[in-house]
Amino acid sequence: MQGSPLDASLSGALGGRTAQALQRGFGFRTVGDLLTHYPRRYARRGELTALDQLPLDENVTIVAEVLDVRERTMRARRGSILEVRIGDGQGILTLTFFNQAWRAKDLTPGVRGIFAGKVGDYRGMRQLAHPDYELFARDDEKVAAVGDASAQAFAKQPIPIYPATASLASWQVQKSIEIVLDTLPPLDDPVPDGVRAELDLVPLRRAFELVHRPEKDRDWHVARDALKFDEAFVLQSALLQQRAVVRATSARSRTPAAGGLLDDFDRALPFDLTADQRVVGDEIARDLAATVPMNRLVQGEVGSGKTLVALRAMLAVAESGGQSALLAPTEVLASQHLRSIVASLGPDLAARLRPTLLTGQMSTAERRKALLSVVSGQAHIVVGTHALMADAVEFYDLGLVVVDEQHRFGVEQREALRQKGTTPPHVLVLTATPIPRTVAMTVFGDLDVSTITQLPAGRQPIESFVVALADHPSWIGRVWERSAEEIAKGRQVFVVCPAIDAATIEAGEPEAEAPGAASASAPAAPPVRASVEGVMAALGETPALSGRRIEALHGRMPSEEKDAIMRRFAAGDIDVLVATTVIEVGVDVPNASTMVVLDADRFGVSQLHQLRGRVGRGGHPGLCLLVTHAAADTTARERVDAVAATLDGFELAQVDLELRREGDVLGSLQSGGRSSLRLLRVATDGDVIGLAREHAAEVVDADPALADHPALAAAIARRLDDDDREYLAKN
Repeated sequence: MQGSPLDASLSGALGGRTAQALQRGFGFRTVGDLLTHYPRRYARRGELTALDQLPLDENVTIVAEVLDVRERTMRARRGSILEVRIGDGQGILTLTFFNQAWRAKDLTPGVRGIFAGKVGDYRGMRQLAHPDYELFARDDEKVAAVGDASAQAFAKQPIPIYPATASLASWQVQKSIEIVLDTLPPLDDPVPDGVRAELDLVPLRRAFELVHRPEKDRDWHVARDALKFDEAFVLQSALLQQRAVVRATSARSRTPAAGGLLDDFDRALPFDLTADQRVVGDEIARDLAATVPMNRLVQGEVGSGKTLVALRAMLAVAESGGQSALLAPTEVLASQHLRSIVASLGPDLAARLRPTLLTGQMSTAERRKALLSVVSGQAHIVVGTHALMADAVEFYDLGLVVVDEQHRFGVEQREALRQKGTTPPHVLVLTATPIPRTVAMTVFGDLDVSTITQLPAGRQPIESFVVALADHPSWIGRVWERSAEEIAKGRQVFVVCPAIDAATIEAGEPEAEAPGAASASAPAAPPVRASVEGVMAALGETPALSGRRIEALHGRMPSEEKDAIMRRFAAGDIDVLVATTVIEVGVDVPNASTMVVLDADRFGVSQLHQLRGRVGRGGHPGLCLLVTHAAADTTARERVDAVAATLDGFELAQVDLELRREGDVLGSLQSGGRSSLRLLRVATDGDVIGLAREHAAEVVDADPALADHPALAAAIARRLDDDDREYLAKN
């Protein structure tokens, strides 16, 4: 089959020198790479850029008018400086050229053009030193040549402004694109003709023309609509095609027997399952009974009972003699999961299923005993950290993989555990970080998604307050007084810091709990002021907490020490636990009523929501104090204010998505990095993504191999590199 014109090399289309410049500047190699480098905005010859709003030390591309030109001799050395003042009617910017007086012939007062360079400051005046520029033809010349109506249209014609580099200006990119468009042959559309006609979208070839060479604003609007849908359609087709591949493999059906383990467990429960837990449980049961691997994501609010739903799935697998592996992000959480599972099962079921812990800091003897229990099949439930993925760990019959807090693990780690099954195991992914619908359709588009929104009966409300130390420094004293009041009532307090010690603060690095651990919404880090060691020292001298039992907990401690401290805190033997985010997820201490987060602006929205969920889990109302030095009207403060304003995790997930940069949708960078998307925006284009998924599902269901849709298959191949393919295969 003949390749698409979009796969043609740029060197053939533009020549070697220009192609090399584009590859160095942007990494472009093909015609398709260049044509999908879309304008970031559009300017007009008749409109000027607001010069007083230009940011210092950034490369900019602006439209302005030359006001005056003067040449002066340099004092310190030979030569001259040409100074050109340009303006927008309000602000003024100076262009400086050294020993280039000849430029005055073109840069005459009244001429307008596009100017590009890095904004600097010289004696309080903003300037561009040695900028690139492209001048417009004078309006009177256009009027003489083509008349008033055409001149007016010319003045209003949108000028594409492209993302540029220091060595490649916007108009240089534009000229390269125009050369490619002039010789671009007809293109086969990845979107079927029927879908394009139904949605009234222009063909791909026409969309490229209109987005890069619009004659009026409507042109590029129409083009962007078509190109956005095209991008969403190709992405959703790739995700759905991968889901079809997974469903084409076989897995062992895992069905619980009537009157067996699961029924015994359900009868012994001292409470009723919520309606959501029953619905999600039924969805999981249907998946486990099938002969294709389950690949399901369960998302739910903090404390909604996701682990209980997962435990019921483990019992169904155990009925058939299979084993389940629960992967937790930290040793603290893994240990707590084991204790919770043993307590939930009761003595009889626990003795039959032998839940076993496996972590990296176990002694050699403990580890050997655990490994033997796992490989022999005696342990039907295995709970552990990343140590579960070690080569030495072998399962007798791995039937179910449960990944708790999926955002804390990389794809490679989940895949390493899944590969330990002799036949593909069922996979259940849990997250208490609610995921907006659009992200679920893109990042997790090849998973089935279940949602638990109801909280079990008895969960108490949590009050949240922002303690703004930038405005009220003395309020920190009231934080400790309020904590002391809760302790006086017999309650306990969490205090969370973003760092362990002063060295961590100087390095500007948060604590790393395990390989692959990362917050899905971790922001760019502002300065850290609070550390576990520093706060421990300060609280020892705080009158309000005098005589109180205060202990520290962080990831550098030995496993036995961490576990011992958590057991003492859970038993009520510690009043205040000063910790890092080692307690972010899953930690369950019903008597803890207060969560104090120091330097709350250091954390992401989802992290703050998770931390808040550690309190209000018993019979006492919860209190969350978000302490921040961030000034009002900053993004950092906006994050903290957003968390304090609502307890709805799904609402916060949408806020989080809008506040942070979109991550790479396909690759392993799932947050905060350079987005792999071109025009599509997950935060705002949910309707487009949903519509594209519906139409892509029709195509992939009827033609999983895309044999009858070669243009779509080629677009997917063009869109995905080897890393993306590997990611999809493992996700």
